[in-house]
Amino acid sequence: MIPQGHRERMPCSKLIAAIARRWLFAPILIVLAVGVAHALDFDRLLDRFLGLGGSAPVFREWQQLLTDAKSLGTKEKLRRVNDFFNRGLQFGDDQEIWGESDYWATLLETLAKGRGDCEDFTTAKYFTLLSAGVPGEQLRLVYVKAKIGGASSHVTQAHMVLAYYDTPEADPIVLDNLITELRPAARRPDLQPVFSFNGHGMWQGATGKAAAGGARTGRLSRWDDLLRRAKAEGFE
Repeated sequence: MIPQGHRERMPCSKLIAAIARRWLFAPILIVLAVGVAHALDFDRLLDRFLGLGGSAPVFREWQQLLTDAKSLGTKEKLRRVNDFFNRGLQFGDDQEIWGESDYWATLLETLAKGRGDCEDFTTAKYFTLLSAGVPGEQLRLVYVKAKIGGASSHVTQAHMVLAYYDTPEADPIVLDNLITELRPAARRPDLQPVFSFNGHGMWQGATGKAAAGGARTGRLSRWDDLLRRAKAEGFE
């Protein structure tokens, strides 16, 4: 099993105001090169994982998750992957885990540590679902303002979730480390989308229609860096 322990159920503490000001009114589309499932070299991945300090049983459980997913429908894949990381990873912030204020860990790094923040939960689920055959264009990483204490709360914190779109215009299903149950976005009034992205592009909010124009931010340069490091590990 992934290392167990009490996981703090809180959104990420990173501020979102500056991102919101820049992105709510400047939607963009950026074409990237990640999001197509391919056959993984598990021996290579295991060597890298062990080099990061991970244990073979943890890796084999993740590998078994992918093996089992081959015979599952998409909704069951979403549930299994969401549960795997929500139950197995402990929540922690980047400073205590990595000694940095904002570090985007690769899937293997997160598994090896057994800990992560909301971005790490989300990216780990994203790359696992890609590896399980879910098309990349149907998955979005979504920055949101999460209302602490429920939809009527006026207290918000920055948070990230993964969204699955059955069709481009569909109400997406939300995979969240705060709530284990998969829920459509319409049933998550506590989450206010700011912008979303994946290996194919970027969108204002979480709508299914992409919009063009605009410029990069420092936060998304971390996504670009993560894509490069994930590719180096063996995730195309």
